[in-house]
Amino acid sequence: MGVTLDKHGSRAGQSEVLNQLRLEGDVGIGCAAEFKGLLEQALGSGCAVRILLEGATDLDVTAVQLLWAAGRKAKGSGVGYSIVSVAPEPILAALSEAGLQQFISPVNVL
Repeated sequence: MGVTLDKHGSRAGQSEVLNQLRLEGDVGIGCAAEFKGLLEQALGSGCAVRILLEGATDLDVTAVQLLWAAGRKAKGSGVGYSIVSVAPEPILAALSEAGLQQFISPVNVL
């Protein structure tokens, strides 16, 4: 279980920074405070945020709520926000049911 935050240049030849949060294993209440802090840090930087789900095996309602709240905050502040759709189908279904389909993207991971 874990959440990590990485900063990357978004595209070759561009200086724009992209914040990537990697979710791994079962992400839930046990790491909610850490996850929330990293989301706030990433969104507060003003740079685009990408959530990577390929290592996630399960997201509980707490994790889904944090993703939803981060999406609303990003949209309200004009910060780019996407959830990479490389994830198990049950996770993608839960995110879609929570109204996060607008943020789910088939973007390639850097």
